[in-house]
Order: sequence, then structure tokens, then C-alpha cells
Amino acid sequence: MSKAMPKAPTIASLAASLAAGHTTSLALTEAALVRITDPAGEGARAFIRTDRDAALAQAEASDRLRAHGIVPSPLAGLPVSVKDLFDLAGQVTTAGSLILKDSAPAKADASTMARLRAAGAVLIGRTNMTEFAFSGLGINPHYGTPGNPFDRERIPGGSSSGAAVSVADGMAVAAIGSDTGGSVRIPAALCGLAGFKPTQSRIPRDGAIPLSLTLDTIGPLASTIACCAVVDAILAGTTPTPPEALPLAGLRLAVPQQIVLDGLDSTVSAAFSRTLTRLSQAGAHLSDLDMPALTRIAALGAKGGFAAPEALAWHRNLLENRGAEYDPRVALRIRRGAEQSAVDYIELLAARKAIMAEAADQTRDFDALLLPTTPIVAPRFDELADDAGYTRLNIMVLRNPSLFNFLDRPAATLPCATDGLPVGAMLVGTRGHDRRLLAIARAVEPAIAG
Repeated sequence: MSKAMPKAPTIASLAASLAAGHTTSLALTEAALVRITDPAGEGARAFIRTDRDAALAQAEASDRLRAHGIVPSPLAGLPVSVKDLFDLAGQVTTAGSLILKDSAPAKADASTMARLRAAGAVLIGRTNMTEFAFSGLGINPHYGTPGNPFDRERIPGGSSSGAAVSVADGMAVAAIGSDTGGSVRIPAALCGLAGFKPTQSRIPRDGAIPLSLTLDTIGPLASTIACCAVVDAILAGTTPTPPEALPLAGLRLAVPQQIVLDGLDSTVSAAFSRTLTRLSQAGAHLSDLDMPALTRIAALGAKGGFAAPEALAWHRNLLENRGAEYDPRVALRIRRGAEQSAVDYIELLAARKAIMAEAADQTRDFDALLLPTTPIVAPRFDELADDAGYTRLNIMVLRNPSLFNFLDRPAATLPCATDGLPVGAMLVGTRGHDRRLLAIARAVEPAIAG
């Protein structure tokens, strides 16, 4: 049975409360830690590691600095969770796997983590994920899988599973995830959150265990798109303020007609129809868009696309020596990389370049694309018990988001009005124009909210 969730505080509201002296970083961090350690909650499955002592020390330091007028960003003093994919100095990065547990600790922070620290964020712990980030469902047989905040019998989505649950359950104000085929946007959509995948070059990827060098991106999950925009700016090394919302009236939004509307379940179909109605009533100009490039992308994934061979290049020695210790479903997907020849891979690179140009031409007259983030609501755990169900549902949740990793387009997911489980609406912008997409998303967000 799904349940309504209380409205989560935003970065802006918490920053204002801190500025006014109504709360402290220490109080916010202690409250987050209480939720993480609540035996009736999901903290033990949402987090692989909680940095209690370090987080409390960061919070106390933030409060002392604030008392002297030193507030480096709106995120200063707020608890943020980090996907177990990013290096933090002195910690082992395990990527949700047991295989890397005995690896040497990182000697330095990843650039993104260093930027969060400089912004004053309290890094509260490392969140659970699909092993090595290779699935959109979020299942982890090694550390357990946190239940969806709206229905604990359902999955949270992945691969950034713990990231989404940490925010939705009040264990962090924002979370840092990665997105290779939807791993930020899928769990955000299935857990009723906002999420943002940037243009790949926007955020540095050093110090992050790769899945696909061609497709990997780093992005935030949070309660609102404005929160995502603040975190995204910090990760990108720019001024941490969200762009102003563009006027909604007159925005040209296109709904692709290929692939993305196929097989919608009844909840998603109703919510997306409601979203279109609300945006039209608010003055947005909606158009159906013939976009055959999307069909071509789907066909190119038959041999595992970019992710499988690029992952195999990183994992080959580990798989040969310790393959039995992998999640079998993850190992199977990585090994598919051997199905491609060098010629296949080179042809895939050429096809991508051509399709990106084709898609840019097909979408040039629109401000953004609009589509359901996933065609289905969060599946139940029991639907994934057998490999056939797992594979079918994994393909379904990855289908829409992954198209735009292939195209390297910025994309945001927003909660849209639903009578049941959460549904996400995805806005896709122009490559390299991330801030404009966030401004469009800020306009769309209140119009489609439940």
C-alpha cells in the first residue's frame, strides 16, 4: 500500500533557518543520524557506511564558522549523502561490492567531494547502490536493498538506491549519485524526488569508479529542482544559486512519439496525461515530435551498447580471479562486453556521433523534450525474484533515461501528479545548456506537482 510522504525541507528553507538561528547544523546532523540508526527504518540498508563522528565534527565546525559570518554556500551545514562510488580521503570506495572491501583507502577526495567539503556540506555517509552501478533496479545482494519510501515492498530504483532513500526518508538533505543510463533519475522518479543528469563534461569524474567512460555522469537527488540546481552548481564549481524559473507560458515542449510512450502502466499513463493537461492549461505549447533517432538508439544496444565493453575493460581481471564474488546478474551484464568486436565498438562510436547530430536537428525548434521518466511505477521485490522478471523490468526502467545518456543531453526528473505511487516526468534540454534546462524545470515543477 502506497502512502503519502510529508513535504521535505529544501536547501533554501534550511539555509534560512540556520541563518535566522532557528536551528543549527549540529541539530540537523544529529536528527539525520537518528533516522539512519532507527532500527525500524531503512538506514542500515540505505547506507553502507555512516561517518557519525566525522559528520558531527563537520557540523560543529560549520556552526562555529557561521557564528563568525563564514557561510561558504547555501549547502553549508546541511547533511549530504554520497553514493559509494566516490573517493573520500582515508576511506575505501567499494562501489556496493564486497570485492573491493580490502582495497587501499583513497589518498585524496574526488574533485566533486572536495567541492562539497569546500561548500561546507556535512558528508554524512556512503549510500548503498547496485554493485558497480550496473542496473536500474537498485538490488544489492551483498548489503541488502532499502525499501521504497512509499511502499517498503517495492524497490527504490537504482543504481543510486540508497541515495534516493536517504533523501526521501530524511537521512540527508541531498544526495550525490551517478547516472550512466538513468541511475539518478530512475530512483528519484520512483521515490518521489527531483533528480538531475548534467551534460557529461559539466562535472569532473575523477575519483569515481567508472562504469562507462562514454556515458557516466554525476548528479544530485533532492526534494526540489532548485535544490538539485544548487548542488549541481557546487559540483560544477560555479556559483551555487539556482537559475530563476523561466515563464511557463510560451515554452515549447515536445513529446517524442517513438519508444518513450510504449507500454506505460496505468498509473504512469494517467499521471503523464494529467501533466500534459496542466502544462497546456498553464500556457505551455505542447507538440508531438516525430523523433526516429530514438528508435535507432534502442537498436544499437543489442550487444550491450557502450556500458558492457567499457565495464569489461575495467573489470576483466577481477572477473577472471574473483568472478564468483560478484552479484551474478551484474557479472552477466559486464561479460556481455565480450560480444562486441573492436569493429562493432568503432561503428557504435560513429553511429552515436551521427545520431547526436540528427537528434539535435530534430529538436532545434523546442525548449525541451517532455516524457515519462520511467514507463512503470516501482516494481515489487517479488517481481524480481527470477532472472526473467529482473531482466524485463530492468530494461523497462532504463529504457527512457538511457536514450539521453547516449545523446549526452542534460535531463531532469520531476515528481508529477499521481493518485498512487510516485511518477516522474523527464525534461530533456540541449547539450551544454544545463542551466537553461534547470530554469525550465523550475517553471514546470509547480505546475505538475501533486
